[in-house]
Amino acid sequence: MEDLGTNQAPEEDITLTADALKAMGHPLRWKILCTLGNKEMSVGEIVEKIGTSQSNVSQHLDQLRNKNIVSSRRDANRIYYRVRNDQLLELIGTMRSVLCRTNLDDLMSE
Repeated sequence: MEDLGTNQAPEEDITLTADALKAMGHPLRWKILCTLGNKEMSVGEIVEKIGTSQSNVSQHLDQLRNKNIVSSRRDANRIYYRVRNDQLLELIGTMRSVLCRTNLDDLMSE
């Protein structure tokens, strides 16, 4: 594991990282990220899977895009979203495996 104490990140990087984690920490945004996984999906497909309004999903996708967590592309009248890169996919997978209810329940029983 990398020693974070000897190689401090610039303050700007720390702020950007904290903002991105905060954006991912919202329950609906986390659900969107877990729904996307490694797939590219249209807003309509995400709405269908999540079960909330298109305007609500679009607002949250916009916030995730502004924090560089997802990227988008337009194809005719549809906008498609995906998690920006493999490193973010790996981070999301790690966070799910560490923080999912089953693992948290195991920690509480110790």
